[in-house]
Amino acid sequence: MRMLLKPEWLYCLLATLIIVLLLFTGDFIGVADNGDFLRIMGSIGLNYYNEFESYEERFFNYAHALFAYDSFFRGFYVTSQLLIVLFARSIAFIFHSEYFDIRVLGALYSLLLITASCLLITFFKKRGILVTVALITILLLVFHDVGYLAYFNSLYGEPVSFIFMLLTLAFGLTILRRETPSKRLLLLFVLACLFLVCSKTQNAPLGLLFSLVCLRFAALHKDNLPWKRLAITCSAALVVIAAGMYLLAPKDFKQINLYQTVFFGILHSSDTVQEDLQELGLPAHLEGLAGTNYFQSDTVIKQDDPRLQADFYERISHMDVLLFYMKHPDRLLERMSYAAEHSMNIRPYYLGTYELAAGKPAGSVTEQYSWWSQFKRTTLPNELSFIMIVYLLYYGLLLYEWRRRDSIFSRIALELFGVIGLIGAFGFLIPIVGDGLADLSKHLFMFNVAFDMMLATSVIYCVDTLGRLIKSATRK
Repeated sequence: MRMLLKPEWLYCLLATLIIVLLLFTGDFIGVADNGDFLRIMGSIGLNYYNEFESYEERFFNYAHALFAYDSFFRGFYVTSQLLIVLFARSIAFIFHSEYFDIRVLGALYSLLLITASCLLITFFKKRGILVTVALITILLLVFHDVGYLAYFNSLYGEPVSFIFMLLTLAFGLTILRRETPSKRLLLLFVLACLFLVCSKTQNAPLGLLFSLVCLRFAALHKDNLPWKRLAITCSAALVVIAAGMYLLAPKDFKQINLYQTVFFGILHSSDTVQEDLQELGLPAHLEGLAGTNYFQSDTVIKQDDPRLQADFYERISHMDVLLFYMKHPDRLLERMSYAAEHSMNIRPYYLGTYELAAGKPAGSVTEQYSWWSQFKRTTLPNELSFIMIVYLLYYGLLLYEWRRRDSIFSRIALELFGVIGLIGAFGFLIPIVGDGLADLSKHLFMFNVAFDMMLATSVIYCVDTLGRLIKSATRK
């Protein structure tokens, strides 16, 4: 009976209820394919279940619960997501050899989410009942919103980034709970980091941030040489693997990003297209592509035209784009303001969440258990000034607490929360510099995860401060 009253068990009960009702009962809830599923399916041996369905039925409008088994490595896309999908595929094949039910993958993601949340509750419950109740409430209302959970029943990489972001924080804080070093926990932390870093090419730079965290972990037990060596080795491994993740990105994938970054980013709505092309070292005849995206069919020069190879793809790099924005900070601010207008969407509303069999209109999006995603979308200011104010307050509090703490354990914990904000900043800027202004509602997903974690951390801090004030007043 005593076990049932533990906050972790209370959370597990409520979380399981929400997840089962949303993802595994009633009408199937997922996220429609925008074409990205092909990269995963070709690598992991899956295919579309209904080979006769129309384009409108397969893409954008309807989610899919069932997929056909096919041969492996019809293509290959480097991502840690493959390991998770492979594990789910293997389990599903045991029960249904005729088809792959995506809900097996959704169940696996759900289990990982519950694990991360329980670790966080275990860490924070020492702060008292107020903090524990606040954390459980935030976890259930914010991070179990359908905007996050619907991705679980899909082949997108977003749930991998989301879950392992939480697991990275959870394992990191668990390491800092213990006075004695635990190599197993450190390896679990690094493993979670690697799944996050390798989930998408745009997450590769995060490996540098986590490598610095590992170096800080090395300072926790300076006199323990094996611990120190392991932490430093993990730090180096994160840098090497992050660099490899970027270098192994498919060539066509890089070309798509470069096209989007320049023509649908820098040159989008530009009044000085010719001057911009000249500054980027590109020929003037590319002016007609300004404002177009890679997937348009009506461009004056086709995106795969051999002439673009020499005139564009071999002349430009993301470093050139970064240097351009550094020379023109006003242009970067314009793009950031534009991105901010799409920054409060957890999920892309142009992708349907129901199956065709549900009988819903094409592109219908569920509103079940969407309080937080709707609140963010309709109430929170989608302006750059709001984001900057939140960041200033967040880091102001972190700096204040860091300076008043003497314990290295407490300081590193605060630094870990600081990394969350940096991940959010990367998640906001990398789509602009790396993929232009295309599909920002989806590409800003990592920013949304980090931003929600920042808001959650701030609320927990306020509740903890209130609890301490109440205790102090009671004693007096």
